[in-house]
Formats: sequence, structure tokens, C-alpha cells
Amino acid sequence: MKNINALIIFLLLFISAPVLAQEEEEEEEGKLSFSGSADVYFRKNFNGPTKGEFAQSPNTSFGNLPGFSLGMLNLITKYEGKKVGVVADLVFGPRGEDAVFGSPMNTGGFAGSSQMVNQLYVYWTVSDAVTLTFGNFNTYLGYEVISPTANFNYSTSYMFSYGPFSHTGIKANIDLSEKLSFMAAIMNPTDMTEFNNFETYTFGAQFGYSGEMGNTYLNFLYGDQDGKFDLDFPINTGQVSAGKTFQVDLTTGLNLSEKFYLGFNTTYNTIAAGEVVTGPDDVEDATGDPSGFYGAAIYLQSQVSEKLKLGARGEYFSVFNSGINGAVGLNGDGDGNVFALTLSGNVMVSKNFTLIPEVRIDTTSEDTFLNNSLDPSRNLSSFLLAAVFSF
Repeated sequence: MKNINALIIFLLLFISAPVLAQEEEEEEEGKLSFSGSADVYFRKNFNGPTKGEFAQSPNTSFGNLPGFSLGMLNLITKYEGKKVGVVADLVFGPRGEDAVFGSPMNTGGFAGSSQMVNQLYVYWTVSDAVTLTFGNFNTYLGYEVISPTANFNYSTSYMFSYGPFSHTGIKANIDLSEKLSFMAAIMNPTDMTEFNNFETYTFGAQFGYSGEMGNTYLNFLYGDQDGKFDLDFPINTGQVSAGKTFQVDLTTGLNLSEKFYLGFNTTYNTIAAGEVVTGPDDVEDATGDPSGFYGAAIYLQSQVSEKLKLGARGEYFSVFNSGINGAVGLNGDGDGNVFALTLSGNVMVSKNFTLIPEVRIDTTSEDTFLNNSLDPSRNLSSFLLAAVFSF
């Protein structure tokens, strides 16, 4: 840990040092811009209750409330200078609150203004090939994103829902050539976006390729997400902490023709056994196999007309050794999986306004849902209609 802290301090001092042997240049007047979006939706189950405490929905993030429901209002302010800039990204509403669940310092519904901050970072374009970013930024892993304006499907995948949403730290984006790029990052534990309560750090990396048909990204994440026990602090017998998390993720998108698009995402996440408190002054390494999840999804989209696109997402997602609680039903060994098929349309009412009708069917290996008779079920089908406005 001391070596890691020393490395972080060295890097911070290095990038903040004055740039020597360069002629001073006056900073050009920057450009201030505003953008954002608003979304609302209607959702109804076909074969499960959609009201009261038994209301059912896929166990994924966003778009899972019954009836006429609110998404979020997203307000983004950018200041772009010649070399430096800042981005402030604020969110309001249920989707926004779900996106920043790890941000509030004070929970219990009294989280204060931090519950509105989706992203807040500054950047420095050191050269034509290198950009440094410092602050809170959305994750680089996965195919989908938080804002519905950048997703074809309104509901989100399991891989996106149980991967990181955001990171706080420092990252360097490097253009290796016209087609190749590399990113390296040192960050707080995943989704710990205001400060680091565990004093452990996560390392991230990304290799990117941009071609004529589309882009491909290979992503990595590695680090301890809940810290280690410290005998100088109060601990209780029986407490358990997880070991280090490793995740590798591949994302690609290809324009097969002017009318057809193919996207693909696959990910593998594993969490090692960590530590267990066996006595008032005794901490031992936990035993047991790693836990985690993996999955793959295919995205197909077709431009039917100038105003209409149709698309499908097919996803397989599997949990092993109780790696996630609540995603899918698990068997006695802590294993379970789901196949989710989502059929969506994008109806372009205007340049800024899109209607997204969607039918989704989730089928699990173990009982996960309740049917209309409140009996355990392995299947849930639902309909959703979303309205997304961007500005």
C-alpha cells in the first residue's frame, strides 16, 4: 500500500509541475456551452404484477418503475479552452439518483447536492496526443451509458447494470496513432465518487482501435473495492471483506452498411476471497473460490426509414459463486443465469425528440420473478414506451 500511495503522489506532483522549456502562450478565450436531455416513460408487465410491493421488473438499472414514470433531467455545462477545460454534469430524477448511488456522503434520503453530480472533472490537453483528466467521470467499461440519448434501447443490460457507473481519479488518454489509442487510470474504488473511504486504489486501462467501419475497445479494471481491515480501527468478529476485483471487457461497434449496424459487448468480472475477522485482534485471509459474473450481448440495428430505426439486443448473463445478490435467482451453489431479449424502435419525431417503444423478455435459470398469481417464475415479459428529448 505504501508503494501505491507513493506512486500516486509522484504522479500528481509530476503532472502539476510547471511545464518548462516552453514559450508562454496566452490562453485563448474559452467556449462555454450547455446541453442535456429529459426522459419519461410508461412501463407495464404482461405476466407479472406491476403494482404495490409485489411489482416486478427486470433486475437491471433504470427504466424499471411501474406505470407512467420519470427518468431524469440531465444538465451538462462545458467550458472548453485551448488547452484546458471543465465539465459539470448534473442529474435529477429517479434515473439520475440510481446512477450516482455511490456518491452521497450522507444517505437515507438526505444526501444533499452531491446526489445531483453525475460527472465533474477538469482536463488538460498536454499535447496533440495526450490529455489528462482529473475528477469524477463516467466509466469507460461496457457498451451502454447512463444517458438514454446515447443508447438505442431504453432499458439497460445486466452487464452495464452490475459493472461500474462512474470513477473518481486521474486518467491519461494517449493517441498512439490515427487509429490506435491507450488510456491508463488510477481511481478510487468503483462508484466511490466523492472521496476514498478505504484508502485502496483501482487501476484501469483501455486499448482502442478506430477503423473505417467502427470502433473496438478492450478494457481492464483491477483493485480492492472495499479495503482491508486495520487492527488500529474497531472491528467485529465475523466481518468479511472481499479481495481484489479484476474485470476485462470488450466492446465493439461496426457499421455493416448504410442501413445495418452490429454491436457486441462481452465482460468477465471476478472477485477474489478477501479477509475475515476471526477475533478481536485477529484478521486472516478468507478461503474459498472467487466469485463474480460474465456475459455477452449482441446489438442489431436497422435504418428502416428516415424517421424509423428498429433494433434488438440479445444478452446472456451468468453469476457464479454468489458473485451478485439480486440480479438473478441462484441455485445451491450460488450460480444462476438469464437470457434477455429486448426489441426496440426509435421513432424520430423531430431532430431532438425520440419515442422508444420496447418489448423485453427475461428468462432465468432459477426462480427470480413472481407471476400474476404471485407464484415463483423464471420468466418476465414487459412493455415500455419512452420519450427522450435532447437539447
